[in-house]
Amino acid sequence: MPFEAPARSAAETAAVEINARFAPKDACGVIAHALTHHGKVALVSSFGAESVVLLHMAASVDRAVPVLFINTGMLMPETPAYQARVAEHLRLSNVQVVKPDPVALLTRDTDALLHLADTDGCCALRKAEPLARALAPYDGWISGRKRIHGGLRVALDLAETDGARLKLNPLAHWSAREIAGYIEAHDLPRHPLEAKGFSSIGCAPCTSPSQPGENPRAGRWRGADKTECGIHFINGKAVRT
Repeated sequence: MPFEAPARSAAETAAVEINARFAPKDACGVIAHALTHHGKVALVSSFGAESVVLLHMAASVDRAVPVLFINTGMLMPETPAYQARVAEHLRLSNVQVVKPDPVALLTRDTDALLHLADTDGCCALRKAEPLARALAPYDGWISGRKRIHGGLRVALDLAETDGARLKLNPLAHWSAREIAGYIEAHDLPRHPLEAKGFSSIGCAPCTSPSQPGENPRAGRWRGADKTECGIHFINGKAVRT
């Protein structure tokens, strides 16, 4: 019998079509298409240094877009404050703050020191597991990942799959200059930690400023063999580095 390739899932078909249909830099087009043609789609945002670009684009399509913000309980205080400021500035009406399960915290990280012994376990407890629960009702989600971040992100497409879900990376092909230019052109609020050298902003214990010439994410888990928190997937499996 001739070999027959397995049928594509709906998410796989959608990803192929989006990658073929949209120009690499057409982030606004990808977002508008996703929010109007692919069921329930959420935007997952860290409200970090570059997040305001994606949030502004989504708000221009629908200010009621579900925005999932993971507050791990270990963020630097500037980030929740910035989240509130940006949500008000863009008039986002559906920001959902996602938090770790308090019972799980009590049993697995009683003294909030898990990150010192097991960074992957801490990220799973405080980020990956809460996000998985929050994404349960959605058919797809929008991510702020970009090729300029390096590592496994250098080959990102505009669209991919995350299990049975469609996953969009509208800014995958944008450069740092284009990101900065968009923020300036639209006079968008900047994260206050940027002025202190933080180009990628995560939890306080595991984030440090980036030095001139370093990869934008060099300050995340500095000195450790780890570049990802585990909320992103390749072939259905969480990636660590």
